[in-house]
Amino acid sequence: MPTTRTRTTAPLGVAMFLSAASCAPAVADPVADFYKGKTVSIVVGHQVGTGFDTYARVLARHMGRHIPGNPNMIVQGMIGASGITAANWLYNVAPKDGTALGAWVQTVPLDPLMGGTASKFDAVRFNWIGNLESSVATCVVTAKTGITDIKQLQTRETLFGATGGGGALTQFTMAARNLVGIKAKLVSGYQGAASIGLAMQNGELEGMCGANTSFISSFWASEVSSGVFKVILQLNGPKRPDLAGIAHAYDLATSDEDRTVLDLVYGPLILGRIYAAPPGLPAERVSALRAAFMATAKDPQFLADAEKTKLEISPMSGEEVAASFARYYAAPKPIVERAIKAVRE
Repeated sequence: MPTTRTRTTAPLGVAMFLSAASCAPAVADPVADFYKGKTVSIVVGHQVGTGFDTYARVLARHMGRHIPGNPNMIVQGMIGASGITAANWLYNVAPKDGTALGAWVQTVPLDPLMGGTASKFDAVRFNWIGNLESSVATCVVTAKTGITDIKQLQTRETLFGATGGGGALTQFTMAARNLVGIKAKLVSGYQGAASIGLAMQNGELEGMCGANTSFISSFWASEVSSGVFKVILQLNGPKRPDLAGIAHAYDLATSDEDRTVLDLVYGPLILGRIYAAPPGLPAERVSALRAAFMATAKDPQFLADAEKTKLEISPMSGEEVAASFARYYAAPKPIVERAIKAVRE
């Protein structure tokens, strides 16, 4: 009887194809090839020990794992002009290759729109990488003032701390004074929220506008829980359950037009922890950085680190951040003019 054999060899053409394929080199990834062995710097335009510095350090501990090539990531400080110095550096001086990112308060990209003269950049041309927190900001006073509600703050002159003349804390305080009616006397020249908090503790200052809820829950948790600091006004966003009974700026505005102006001043607070790359980067590196940022924002290790550090995480993509700034720059000129007036002394 003839023996039945099972044919196990591939046809000659298939065998030759498989042999050639096994010998072919792996497809190169130009993004991974570029980043391998590199270091990516996040340049923070604000004081060490503030929320901007802390968020950037937590991000830097994890984002490199999600960038092709797994570069090292470090955080560097560049304080000056309330964040504008760092933005100018990133736009005009930083390498245009994807190894430098910047982080600063959301009023910095809006500085040219709001009539600032120190900014030397086109905010719409930054390559926006993403946002880690849709912030809700507040005004806070010390217990020593005896102020317990917004009506008292509208009648008692109170010393509020701020950074540079055009910085976010200055703008937020001035808008609350001009559109909400708080009796704030501004004291400028502090490096950041951390310095202002120390000045409030030692009695040098009595309040600050612009304290994010994430900053309060992490850096000022004991001061607020003990009653040494009191949240007195919510500046933006929907009313939060943890701020029940606290006045909201939009409810205190006296007209619809004032509320529209408040939208331009306080609305960008949703861009609480933004990250940018310079203009002129290769498109594939921008895409890789944006994808890595969003992957990091969902990474369980990153989220556990953020929770341990008491950071609120509510991410937005780089595309969403870019669209937001484009929308603000398209605001009607009369509203922009009123907003400019509202944030100036």
